[in-house]
Amino acid sequence: MFSGLNSFIKYILPKRLFYRALIIVAAPTIILQIIITIVFYDSVWIKANKNITRSLVNQLKTIEEVYQNDKKNLDFFTDSYKNNFNFEIGIKQETFPSISGERRFSPMDRLLRRELKSIFGNNNYWFNTIKFKNAVEIKIRSGNDVIEFLVPKKMISTSSVRLFLLWTTLPSLVLIIVALIFLKNQTKPLVKLAKAAERFGKGDYVNNFKASGSQEIRKAAFEFDRMAKRINRHLNQRAEMLSGISHDLRTPLTRLKLQLALLKQKDVSKKMSKDIDEMEKMLNDYLQFAKTQSQENTATININNILNSIKKNFNNEKLIIENNGEVVELQGRPTALKRLFENIIQNGLNYGNYVYVDVQKGNKRALVTIEDDGPGIPEDQYKNVFKPFYRLDKSRSLNQSGVGLGLAIVEDIINSHGGNIQLNKSKYNGLQVKISLPF
Repeated sequence: MFSGLNSFIKYILPKRLFYRALIIVAAPTIILQIIITIVFYDSVWIKANKNITRSLVNQLKTIEEVYQNDKKNLDFFTDSYKNNFNFEIGIKQETFPSISGERRFSPMDRLLRRELKSIFGNNNYWFNTIKFKNAVEIKIRSGNDVIEFLVPKKMISTSSVRLFLLWTTLPSLVLIIVALIFLKNQTKPLVKLAKAAERFGKGDYVNNFKASGSQEIRKAAFEFDRMAKRINRHLNQRAEMLSGISHDLRTPLTRLKLQLALLKQKDVSKKMSKDIDEMEKMLNDYLQFAKTQSQENTATININNILNSIKKNFNNEKLIIENNGEVVELQGRPTALKRLFENIIQNGLNYGNYVYVDVQKGNKRALVTIEDDGPGIPEDQYKNVFKPFYRLDKSRSLNQSGVGLGLAIVEDIINSHGGNIQLNKSKYNGLQVKISLPF
């Protein structure tokens, strides 16, 4: 029971901290306002209006009795009560109406009906509170005659409730507005910190982040800045180390190539050249992996333009790009995203006859599906192929001719953009790669 209640509360609660804090501040104020209004309505307003309405009905009863005793001086009768009681009286001989013009849910109408019924009984009274804006029309049966009264509404209902609600509502609104201003200022540093963390998670530079807000928020922001600098320093060191090692290894490999070119034994030189070419490709993979860890400024990227440029570079009709005409744009690192799609498409072209790319715009996300008709990857290996330096022996992969960094590079780029990647079996019996990137 309680778990279900907790789930319901979590479901209806706003997701943002600002609105949750606003509920904490505003809810007690509103509840207190409702309680005060109910207490006032029940103990003060209802009782006061009841006494006023009862006094008026007793006056009407007195007038009706006086009329029964003295019907000759009708003009004097009506004029005197008009002057003394500030309401008009008319004596008519007409059919008594059966349907009253009252408001169903009006407290004033309900009190007036109750008091008239208690004094005059059923079917001997009639009133209309709708016809006139500031007056109530009341008719009383007196023998064969009908006494018609036009009574000001202020003689039935007190207006103090409006003043009370005004004086209780205005301070509550002022308090809520003041709370809104303070909450905005208090949550602004948290929002700023959250955006900085999001940017850093996507690979953006976050240098010299300025802490603001309360002491706890300042401390969290300060530690975040230290963490970001430390991670950037480690990433740069790793990238520089890999780049340096790769560069240092290129020099002896180049010398080996020159020496092999001078050998007379061409068969041996061809085999050794092949090995050297593979080593160079490995070095290129290392450098590529290092570049994915380096920082690159983000920009607005058109996914369709990137894929079209890749198609032109490959100059291959086997690459088929499908799009429904939608322009799919997002914020990201252009070079990294281009490398991402190039890696997957190149692998598909190496091991399949055709590669199909589908680009769609989802719910605040760009959806890119890349499929081929190659041999695919065993389903039990889907998780392993994302590990750096992991290679498949018999099946094809992005890593077969390299050092096992192909999918590791792809996943790293996707994660740095806040996206996700999923491998499935293609409808063309090859590999299907589903990529989701936020706008």
